[in-house]
Amino acid sequence: MVTAGLCARCRTAPLQIDRICSVVYFEGALRKAMHWLKYRGRTALADPLGGLMAEYWAQHPMQFDVIVPVPLHADRLRKRGYNQAALLARQMARRVGLMEEEQTLVRQRSTSRQVDLNAKQRKQNVRDAFHCSGDGLAGKQILLIDDVCTTGATLEACAIALLAGGARNVQALTLARAR
Repeated sequence: MVTAGLCARCRTAPLQIDRICSVVYFEGALRKAMHWLKYRGRTALADPLGGLMAEYWAQHPMQFDVIVPVPLHADRLRKRGYNQAALLARQMARRVGLMEEEQTLVRQRSTSRQVDLNAKQRKQNVRDAFHCSGDGLAGKQILLIDDVCTTGATLEACAIALLAGGARNVQALTLARAR
């Protein structure tokens, strides 16, 4: 289980996202399983991995009304065939008995793969990449779901869009965090 405070960068630059929690570090067997889920089409892995996220939440409760996965751009979704964050969010929602909303948060432009970028580039890469369509999340407390958190740039960009769309607050839960 990952428990970490804010890094020096985050302490000096206020964030829009209230909290980012991660279940484990991105290493070992879990890293391999996540690569199989994300890049090798092993979508059945979303069930046990989403289960780990639900177990984490049960031990570290967060208040939220709706679960929202980090969206893929439509081109990347077509190429991959599925959104791994949405699969994890679905499993989490099923286990905690709350609604999962996949359609409201949209990646409105294609972005470079974050894995190849440093922290500053990651932040710039996803700036204004997301948009909240409609008012279905107005006044809601959001739990944003993603597979891995490295710098938090994607999660922060999503939080900015969700808050602009009327969300009351945004917290994030990722399966893993990079060291």
